[in-house]
Amino acid sequence: MSKIVEIWKETTDELVNKVTWPTWAELRSSTVIVLVASLIFALVILLIDKVFGGVMDVLYSFLK
Repeated sequence: MSKIVEIWKETTDELVNKVTWPTWAELRSSTVIVLVASLIFALVILLIDKVFGGVMDVLYSFLK
């Protein structure tokens, strides 16, 4: 049991005293960057899907 308490104390000490937490401004900025990048990535995937879907429709129309 003492080993668990020791691990808990070390973990708490590291999280409180050794970890550098971002400021609210940095956190907001990073969040906006992630959201914009995710949106761009989703739009690129949508574009690729639509192009390949169109190509497959053309290919299937030749097979009928």
